[in-house]
Amino acid sequence: MNSSIITPTSTSTDVFQIGYYITKLIKIEPKICNKKINGSDPPRPLLICSPSERGVFPVLLFLHGYLLYNSFYSQLLQHIASHGFIVVAPQLYCIAGADATEEMKITTEITNWLSQGLGHLLPPHVEPNLTKLALAGHSRGGKVAFALAQTKQYSTSLKFSALIGVDPVDGMDKGKQTPPPVLTYVPHSFNLDGMPVLVIGTGLGEVKKNPLFPACAPKGVNHEDFYNECCKPTHYFVAKDYGHLDMLDDDTKGVRGKATHCLCKNGKCREPMRRFVGGVLVAFLKAYLGGDSRDLVATRERHEMVPIQLQRVEFLV
Repeated sequence: MNSSIITPTSTSTDVFQIGYYITKLIKIEPKICNKKINGSDPPRPLLICSPSERGVFPVLLFLHGYLLYNSFYSQLLQHIASHGFIVVAPQLYCIAGADATEEMKITTEITNWLSQGLGHLLPPHVEPNLTKLALAGHSRGGKVAFALAQTKQYSTSLKFSALIGVDPVDGMDKGKQTPPPVLTYVPHSFNLDGMPVLVIGTGLGEVKKNPLFPACAPKGVNHEDFYNECCKPTHYFVAKDYGHLDMLDDDTKGVRGKATHCLCKNGKCREPMRRFVGGVLVAFLKAYLGGDSRDLVATRERHEMVPIQLQRVEFLV
């Protein structure tokens, strides 16, 4: 199949707004959770968000947070895809314990499946460019992404070109990391072979919602600790007045969806934080998958274009 390559662009230069491309959400859900139906099926249910227009687009594999549904990120995925990216968000499990090792294994299986299966699920004349593949994760999904990017135990047939942690968390507290532990508390110790990294943190993530619940992104195992262990090039943003789940959809349904409004300290509204996370992700991906760093540089130098107040911005380059 022949397709023209469309460079990800927007009708405006504002990565914090919805981009040029009309997007399509594609839900691939095997009948039995955690079971592969046949040889052509993905290893787990998927939510794919893709541009609907002809082209060849970079791919982002996005891992959900602990006990969350991939559907809770629909609006964020659509924002990213509208700027010319194919986003694949697997449902890694229905239920899970403390150990994230199985999630690393599943993510490896999904990554290895992409080259043979993803193209068949996309809109007509849309093709994935798997030489430009990024790995991202939120919360525990961020932990899994960092662990997989460094491990030698699970090898993928495709190479990741960029790594993103959206408020990543490595456990309950320093000294109470969940297995497998990712943080070593040694500065710049992550062995990522020069892979570019984006770390996004939340100012309210380390604040308890109330005395009965722990903080959702406790100090000692959160974004700051992940950033401290990254090497060049790394880009670090902390949203001041927003919480650990404020990048989710406005309406998250069901018991788990309602819990996302109750368990963590939240900001006033999810929409600005979601636009910020989507915009920074797009700017980072354009820089390291597309070779255009203008928007990424602008997020540091022109704070007026950012839809939220930033607590901290650092570029380790």
